Amino acid sequence: MKCIILAGGSGTRLWPLSRELYPKQFLKFGNHSLFQDTVLRCLEISDISGIFVVTNEAQKFFIRGQIEELGYEIPEENILIEPDGKNTLPAITYGMWEIKKKYEEVVVGVFSSDHILDIEAMKTIEDAEELTNEYLVTFGVSPTHPHTGYGYIKTNKILLPRCGNKVSEFREKPDVETAKHYIEEGCLWNSGIFLFNTEIFFSELKRHFPEIFNKFSENEDILEIPKIYQSLPSISIDHGIMEKSSRIAVVELTKHWSDLGNFTAIYDEFEKDESGNCINECDYILLGSEKNIVYSRPKKMISLIDVKNMVIVDTPDALLICPKESSQKVKEIVSELKARNDERAKIGQTVYRPWGWYTLLEKSGKHKIKKITVFPKHSLSLQLHYHRSEHWVIVKGMACVQVNEEKFFIRQGESTFIKAGEKHRLSNPGKVPLEIIEVQLGEFVEEEDIVRFEDIYGRI
Repeated sequence: MKCIILAGGSGTRLWPLSRELYPKQFLKFGNHSLFQDTVLRCLEISDISGIFVVTNEAQKFFIRGQIEELGYEIPEENILIEPDGKNTLPAITYGMWEIKKKYEEVVVGVFSSDHILDIEAMKTIEDAEELTNEYLVTFGVSPTHPHTGYGYIKTNKILLPRCGNKVSEFREKPDVETAKHYIEEGCLWNSGIFLFNTEIFFSELKRHFPEIFNKFSENEDILEIPKIYQSLPSISIDHGIMEKSSRIAVVELTKHWSDLGNFTAIYDEFEKDESGNCINECDYILLGSEKNIVYSRPKKMISLIDVKNMVIVDTPDALLICPKESSQKVKEIVSELKARNDERAKIGQTVYRPWGWYTLLEKSGKHKIKKITVFPKHSLSLQLHYHRSEHWVIVKGMACVQVNEEKFFIRQGESTFIKAGEKHRLSNPGKVPLEIIEVQLGEFVEEEDIVRFEDIYGRI
């Protein structure tokens, strides 16, 4: 069995924790990120060479880095880059086509990268493989309450006593009263997890959405993905195939599942104190406050008095406060930030790069102070800046510094100065992360003032 992990994401529903360039699948709510947990689940039914990740250019380095952090190395050709996000049907088709080219007829599990699912559920998914000889298989979850953020699946006759039912109808996200009616009918939540035989998938795609099938077929030998995606519609697999096909089976997942779609879902998912407050590692004093979700920086004191049923999320550059029942409106805040061309919709104070990350500590129009962390054996690009100089102070580890044609090493407590217009590169030759403080000074200190000459990650 092979796997497709869908790992695009826009970072809108959990802002300001997630951002456009750091969506929720990369957030760590424990030892691993949601994406890493998805990879570990897929490894229960496949090996790493059989896992394909569909993502975008901005996130491909997160994908590789987080898989390497787990101790695995995914083949380069298994990271599939979409030039534009066109919803789930084009993304799944892209992954299925690459798998079909490599393995011919095979069964493929399709998973979102940002869900919580008990790993024991993979046995249920594996057991459903026998249905894929005849059906496209989806997985449903028994509702615990009338949720308005999920689609619903109505079933009819039983296919196999221990496996699944045939689907009679897919239903859109309802209002509360309609959701109650769906539950009374015995409908299941639509989990967005699928199991497909490649031959049946493309047969049904050709029948129900030939526009997408033909675009991939025309480029069968070499997929010209940018050209193909230019003319593809943006459509979900539910609307494109699942709601139209008569060959759909659903299997119920009896293990715990959540898509962490908003802060209310996070509140429901994680541990709470005796007053029902869900709080991360910050310090806090709560008086008469109940059923809140509170997130802030470690060691920052958060004090609440007579506050109930609220979301309080405090990050270095943004503060969100809203009632829990209004948390689905967070994406409207992100839309407003984008309309203002505000970079806080895209990035936070900490920005992740293929070589590590940096945290912005302070800035003005003519200076910036950053804390930079470089992974062992990684390096920044060979670059120069026309409008700023940089002063580097080593906090931890040893740095290899190149300035023009000269290379030298600097250690903890030492520093160096790079003038504007000098080519330079920072590398970490050691076995521990390199940490430095960088002070930028100049007339223009934005990221646009970077001219790259060499880059091991292939960035322009």
